[in-house]
Amino acid sequence: MIVYLDTSVLLARLFAEDRSPPDAFWNQRLASSRLLEYEVLNRVHARGAWLSHGEAARSLLDRVSLVEMAPQVLDRALSPFPQPVRTLDALHLATLAFLQLQGLEMGLATYDLRLAAAAGGMGLVLAAC
Repeated sequence: MIVYLDTSVLLARLFAEDRSPPDAFWNQRLASSRLLEYEVLNRVHARGAWLSHGEAARSLLDRVSLVEMAPQVLDRALSPFPQPVRTLDALHLATLAFLQLQGLEMGLATYDLRLAAAAGGMGLVLAAC
């Protein structure tokens, strides 16, 4: 199984939050939308933490296979979801659904309860993190 990584999980690890995946989590096959890179680096800059966390952010991002936002993904993100979702969540869910349509067995790692609920409504599997 490939674990689709939501931004909340990477940021929890980066900023050493109480809920952070164990070291073994990072040895799995990880994938996410290219959006992950933008979200993570934006949060690092917003916190004024580039000097202290920039290298670690890049190192974590290097462990993740990033999927470009292809037209099929963007089209899916414009379609309705089983429940209302935020724009960035729609892009992540659309990317995850796209990967599954490619025949990949995927699980979603997230600490975002709204995203987890939306994923569950779509029948997506949640991965332990």
